[in-house]
Amino acid sequence: MSFWQKLPAPFFVLAPMADVTDAPFRRLIAKYGAHMRPDGTMGGPDVTWTEFVSADGLIRATPEGKKKLLADLIYTDAERPIVAQLFSSNEEHMEKAAALCLELGFDGVDINMGCPDKSIEKQGCGSAMIKNPELAAKIIKAAKRGAKSDEVGGIPVSVKTRLGYNRDQLEEWLPALIAVKPAAITVHARTRKEMSKVPARWERIARAVEIRDEILGKDKFKTRLIGNGDALSLQDARAKAEATGADGVMLGRAIFGNPWLFNPELTVSQVPLEERLRIMVEHSKLFTELLSFKNFSVMKKHYKAYVKDFDGAAELRTELMEQDNVEAVEAVVQKFLASTPY
Repeated sequence: MSFWQKLPAPFFVLAPMADVTDAPFRRLIAKYGAHMRPDGTMGGPDVTWTEFVSADGLIRATPEGKKKLLADLIYTDAERPIVAQLFSSNEEHMEKAAALCLELGFDGVDINMGCPDKSIEKQGCGSAMIKNPELAAKIIKAAKRGAKSDEVGGIPVSVKTRLGYNRDQLEEWLPALIAVKPAAITVHARTRKEMSKVPARWERIARAVEIRDEILGKDKFKTRLIGNGDALSLQDARAKAEATGADGVMLGRAIFGNPWLFNPELTVSQVPLEERLRIMVEHSKLFTELLSFKNFSVMKKHYKAYVKDFDGAAELRTELMEQDNVEAVEAVVQKFLASTPY
């Protein structure tokens, strides 16, 4: 039995987001979102995903290129259960990359079948998989072989996807995935065409649960069903799970500027401004320490989220956007705190 089957419903998980839920930010989320789970363990999200990583790159890249890709797969035990998200349209590469994730000690492997980025789709990956169910099934099977999912000591394979490509195809697409028995399926309640331009349709998550149950019945090892889209807080996620019957809810954009999101005893509004800014600097230092080869401007999307809704926020945010290293950011924050009553 995999960890997926042991999770009590409803559970709440962290979305994989490129250049957002990287190793530095995940460490902060595990640290500041820490709380006692129902199973007695301490942690933040009930399950954490890495950013998506190219399985093709992991297998074919130069040693230097592979080193950079592996930086996206850095994790700590505080993040467990931790799932590595991969993408590929090549069965051999997916199998080998899943085997690598098993070797690296991950708790699971997830396959991205929902990313709408055109460069990913050109590779036949992400949302493009929705248009090719036969290949999608082969990729899942390849990942399961590499992860040794059906063997003692193996790890489970899950999938993250959408309602459909140009239209809602849930009734055809979801059964095709369930047929190859992934341990969990996360359904983003929009189509690829809709991107995030329309509200997530959670009534379709309820239908996804019905479809799963119609196919698998009361099988206690059935595929767990996770809803995704517009979950604004833990309270909102819980309400969405109760309304739809989903086993879990994935939270994404709500994590911006809020590593406390998964702590049920604390909201960001309860955290003093000085503490929020201190943690923003801590985030910047971790980024520099763990991902020194990446452009520091990646951090600036986080500054927009941390620095808002207080007097002087606009001016501070503008000044932070002009900095290109952590020392300068820390100096700007210290200057602000020294000159501002809070």
